[in-house]
Amino acid sequence: MSAKHFINDPTHLVNTALLSIPHTNPALACDLPNKIIYRKPTGNGVSKQVSIISGGGSGHEPSFASFVGNGLLSGAVAGTIFASPSAEQVRRCILHRVEKEKGVLVVVMNYTGDVLNFGMGVEKARASGLDVDMVVVGDDAGVGRAAGGKVGRRGIAGTVLVQKISGALAAQGASLKEVADVARLVAGNLVSIGSSLSHVHVPGRSVVETGQDELKDNEVEIGMGIHNEDGSERKVTDLPGLVSTMLKHCLDTSDKDRSFSDISSSDDVVLLVNNLGGVSALELGGITNEVVEQLMKDYKIKPVRILAGTYMTSLNGVGFSISLLKVADTGLGKGKSLLELLDAPAEASGWSAAVKTETWYRLNEEFKTEEQGESDAIQSSNLQLDSTLAKSVLTTALNRLIAAEPDITNYDTIVGDGDCGIGLKRGAESILKHLDKSKKTDDAIVFLQGIINVVETTMDGTSGAIYAIFLNALAHGLRQQSSSSPQPITSQIWAKALESSLEALSKYTPAQPGDRTLMDALFPFVKTLSKTANIDDAAKAADEGAKETKGMKASLGRTVYVGGEGWQGVPDPGAHGLAELLLGLSEGLKK
Repeated sequence: MSAKHFINDPTHLVNTALLSIPHTNPALACDLPNKIIYRKPTGNGVSKQVSIISGGGSGHEPSFASFVGNGLLSGAVAGTIFASPSAEQVRRCILHRVEKEKGVLVVVMNYTGDVLNFGMGVEKARASGLDVDMVVVGDDAGVGRAAGGKVGRRGIAGTVLVQKISGALAAQGASLKEVADVARLVAGNLVSIGSSLSHVHVPGRSVVETGQDELKDNEVEIGMGIHNEDGSERKVTDLPGLVSTMLKHCLDTSDKDRSFSDISSSDDVVLLVNNLGGVSALELGGITNEVVEQLMKDYKIKPVRILAGTYMTSLNGVGFSISLLKVADTGLGKGKSLLELLDAPAEASGWSAAVKTETWYRLNEEFKTEEQGESDAIQSSNLQLDSTLAKSVLTTALNRLIAAEPDITNYDTIVGDGDCGIGLKRGAESILKHLDKSKKTDDAIVFLQGIINVVETTMDGTSGAIYAIFLNALAHGLRQQSSSSPQPITSQIWAKALESSLEALSKYTPAQPGDRTLMDALFPFVKTLSKTANIDDAAKAADEGAKETKGMKASLGRTVYVGGEGWQGVPDPGAHGLAELLLGLSEGLKK
């Protein structure tokens, strides 16, 4: 492949692409430091609505930034090329860039980085008292159930139908629950698959000579993902044969590994034929015709709506994807059916609807970003704790975790990339510094929020995201139990909040006990504390759970890819580190 690009610097490329969007739609603004595109506040008496936020790695344009506009998204958060944006970017978008009065819905594709980082942003917003929901879209039939495992289907181009339909409903003034329910209805009735003639070259990366893993001139890869991921098979075939295979993966109900939908000839179906970036408009027309003819001939399906164009790309990928949406009843009445919502106008440059003339005149004035209202003051609660005791107990626990760093690092060197212990130590040391310098408070949530802020800024990677999501959800769980008058926080209140945060964490990671992750320590700790209200028993249960990961085959995380010998004799480093921390809490309470 040629490495020629007009812009070879990936950072400059992403930044300038984002800056171009307000030029093409004057209703939008760009927060470049946080890579956020969002609607300008109009201040013209327009009624408030549920805000819809989406995003992901750059390289999928016009998704997602060019879908921001009236009738579609309220804001979009961009990462670097093919990489998820950070949780901090997401948090800023939710808290400071969109309307929050009627709630916020986050729509994200099912990729680990996106789910974790957007999820952390959601939990952060919830912890501050906002009404936020999140829908994860996994529509890809390119990888079957067996290969997908616990992670499930990837999110690909069908996601744009979820965004468009939920965006139209939000514009009509529907509630957050109604919008989220319809988004889930669409996601649950979607199936998609993509194919490509080649992998793409990412600007800024070195060009490697074509090797045996690259597609040959006469090959096509079926099920290729939008981040250059391999598909399920490679074939030498023509277009009719390729489309036939793709439709079979989407519609063959006898294939139990891939049968994700039950679409039949009696259903109303929406068809989306999406250009992955490098197919000419002329050729996409021929592809669309082939898809429509095969649907009618082989499956007796005549789509009631056909969208063909460039919606979600893989840079300049020479490929296309097919998405099929089974039209279901929203139950919301006239004007709010899936088809009516799909047909509703959207003033977004990446969608087919044109920007109205009146919008150009009204909003094509110089816009200055105002930063008022960006304070992150923590709302106090009526849950009281003994801050002196809490500081003492935490100090004991954190010092025990720091002392365990050499063992954790050794274990992670064997089963991972060796950074787990250093990351935990860095976070623990930062929290200790925070405890020494922070103002004394007996408010449990204010105390916890200070720790959360440290975790979010000093701990990175997957473990940092998991700790931050869990702690934010813990703050939310505590706030839900706060009464109108001051009350001491009890072990029962902690246990209930921990149960809710464990449930929240399960939305963003499929990890469960037995997968050789920190969940093997966290799960028994929370469950035992809820049952016994005894932290000593709970910490011992966490320690036992961590020790039981020795010899356990990993289902998630980097350990999945580790071969050879050695991993059977060591515990999961994340589970061991968490157990040491929890044992330290128990130890601190005994002093």
